[in-house]
Amino acid sequence: MTDINRLTEWVVNEIKTKYPDDIALLVAVEGSSVNGDGHSEPFDYFVPATERGNELAQTFIIGGVGNDLYPRSWERCERTANLEDWASFCLAKGKILYSRSEEDEVRFEEIRQKLFANLCDPAFIYKSALERLDSAMDMYRTMMFEDRLYKVRGLAGFIHYFLAMGVAYLNNTYIAEGGWHQGMSAMCAKWKYLPKHFLEYCESIISAKTVDELRSISYLLIASTRQFIAEHRPQSTSSVLKPDYHGLADWYQELRTTWNRIYYYCENGDGDEVFLDACNLQNELSVINEEFNFFDSFKVEEDFGFSEMDLLGVFDAGNRFPSALLSWKRLLCRLSKAKASKYGAIRRWMNFCLITNSISSGRRSE
Repeated sequence: MTDINRLTEWVVNEIKTKYPDDIALLVAVEGSSVNGDGHSEPFDYFVPATERGNELAQTFIIGGVGNDLYPRSWERCERTANLEDWASFCLAKGKILYSRSEEDEVRFEEIRQKLFANLCDPAFIYKSALERLDSAMDMYRTMMFEDRLYKVRGLAGFIHYFLAMGVAYLNNTYIAEGGWHQGMSAMCAKWKYLPKHFLEYCESIISAKTVDELRSISYLLIASTRQFIAEHRPQSTSSVLKPDYHGLADWYQELRTTWNRIYYYCENGDGDEVFLDACNLQNELSVINEEFNFFDSFKVEEDFGFSEMDLLGVFDAGNRFPSALLSWKRLLCRLSKAKASKYGAIRRWMNFCLITNSISSGRRSE
């Protein structure tokens, strides 16, 4: 009997004698071994069935090889299947060494199949790739205010790793599908689709000597991957859906006060106030672009000539942009006017509310 088998047998015996009702599964992850050290082959993690089951966790060294017997809850397995947990390979490559019941084995396999299904879902992997891109961009922002080489180099490495995860998803796979410890460049080179110069930038990060080099390469890597992800955006099905004029009208009514403030500040030459409200309005325009699928649902470019939700691009500290503002307001008014609730005076609005409440009360009494 090999040392690996003996170690597996010891853990299984511990479970059977001390935690028979507390451990659902004992799992190994094949392919994690480095230079034949056997790491993760006798076991990698266990799935606890109760809180007490977590007590099985322990770390130790045998023959110079570190062993980490750690818990992965069912909830974490679900997060892994949903690409919310980095270690997709722990689920995808998991080999059951012990199970409390057949039901536990079935549950584990169902979660694993959910992972594979998600990796084949264009909308799901696009969303997950965007999340990895956002994480990489957050790290880049931190990098820009860091001058210590070791810190910047570490951030560059994680930027590379997170972007690689996103690229893997868009190739319907995950990091280390072909085996762990094969090198990131070698692994990425096997994928069918890659951002421009992706491998070149990744190798440049490894050989970079200075903070400025690492910042520059990280920027290029992010920019290239960002473009790549945008090109893999799933085709929208909104063309078969009716435009949500009611929703757009509600949005316009809510933000009407912001439009009015901007007009007022423009007329009074208050650049500070104009700019802050315009930033808020630009953000709202970007939100409705996504929420209402603006350009596809409402045919904005075809009917109005706008190709982007661009308000701040024409901002001028002296002129402020009232003409551009007026163009956007006319567009939104035209799209939402059929459903917007407008009243010339408060008395008309109050009368409308009284009539509406009366009708509603009558329906409830029936």
